Amino acid sequence: MSFKRHIPNFVTLLNLFAGCIAVIFAVNGNFIVAAIFVFLGVFFDFFDGLLARKLNVQSPLGIQLDSLADLVTSGVVPGIIMFKLISLTIDAPDYSAYNDNWNSVFHWQGFKMSLLPLIGLFITLASAYRLAKFNIDEDQQSYFKGLPVPANTLVILSLPLILEYQNNDLMNSIIINKWFLIGLTFLSCYLLNSNIKLFALKFKNWGFKDNSVRYIFLLLSVVLLIVLHFAAIPLVIGLYIALSLLTQSKI
Repeated sequence: MSFKRHIPNFVTLLNLFAGCIAVIFAVNGNFIVAAIFVFLGVFFDFFDGLLARKLNVQSPLGIQLDSLADLVTSGVVPGIIMFKLISLTIDAPDYSAYNDNWNSVFHWQGFKMSLLPLIGLFITLASAYRLAKFNIDEDQQSYFKGLPVPANTLVILSLPLILEYQNNDLMNSIIINKWFLIGLTFLSCYLLNSNIKLFALKFKNWGFKDNSVRYIFLLLSVVLLIVLHFAAIPLVIGLYIALSLLTQSKI
């Protein structure tokens, strides 16, 4: 029994480990490898809870550890990526001049950084707040209140993947636009901490009647991913929110 109760926590730590590696690659601008490790972390995040339920070893420690791991993998990493993406949209500033607006540059013993991209880190702050609320909210057992942090992370991660692999001028022009990225950052912060009820992908049984919205969502998601590849990810999350809003009374 003592060994069994540690198995889910070990899987959670693998999530955290993958997230730490993703942070290293994201800081160095290697978004593709960072995305791979985030996807790996999300995979571990899914299975730690599943294992805890199957082994009947759920514990307060596991809940807290899970949130700490999620904060790194699905909070810090997307914040860094958004910071980097906004940085890419800003023209090289004139370091000989300094002004006090958001797009100014501060100097610290030769270190130079534009302030505007720091808005991207709001995603990390909003994710931390959302995870803390989730831990003390006893209502969110069969549904989510606000967008789960892994879902939000997938949207942010899809942006560099679209740039790298889709090769679509229209998509690229939208993504490499600082106002789009800033708007998406604030939208993410709102959705993470909104009171919108979103259905959970937890099947108590396999019947279509009780899980119709889940089956419809999964089917449409697969179709979108096949047709649009990485560009489908934001649409899938949008579909998830839309179906949840349409079925509020059943959640």
